[in-house]
Amino acid sequence: MAGALNTLDRTGSGKLGWVDPYGDTLFNEQEAQVARQEVAALTQRCTDEQQKAALLDLAELLEACAATPGSYLWFMGD
Repeated sequence: MAGALNTLDRTGSGKLGWVDPYGDTLFNEQEAQVARQEVAALTQRCTDEQQKAALLDLAELLEACAATPGSYLWFMGD
C-alpha cells in the first residue's frame, strides 16, 4: 500500500497524501469518508495486483470508519 500512496501529491488537498510512511497518521470518520473516495480513483490507476488488493482492504477499513461516528483509523508507520 505504501507504494501506491507514495504516488500521491503530499501538498494537495487529498487526505491520503497525509499518510506518513514513517510516522503514525490518524483519520477521523469525516476524513475517512473523503479518503475512501480517493482510494477508488487510486485503485483504478493501480497496475500492481498486490497494491490493488491492499487498496481494496484499505477501502473497507475507511468505509467502516466513515460509517461509525466517533471512530478513528490509525496508520502505523515504520
